[in-house]
Amino acid sequence: MGVHKQSVSFTEAAFEYAKDLVDRGDYPNVSAAVSGELARARAAREREQTLLETEVQRRLQVPVDQWEPVTDVTDFTADARAFLAEQHDGEPSRT
Repeated sequence: MGVHKQSVSFTEAAFEYAKDLVDRGDYPNVSAAVSGELARARAAREREQTLLETEVQRRLQVPVDQWEPVTDVTDFTADARAFLAEQHDGEPSRT
């Protein structure tokens, strides 16, 4: 694995987080902390993508006669929007 030297800028909060990871002993230096956390983020995204693809494939295997009909297109995403609003606001949505 090669090393690519690159100068980057961080917000104060991001740099403090990287320094905290070093201070805790998770990484030997800030460069390793940044690389390590990027690798973790990449692995998490790949896991999420795999889970999504697996779920889509699973749903595609459901026979057409077992699909649940969408009765009102305007309410199709209501549950998802309510969930996201709750995550954002910390309280249930009333939409």
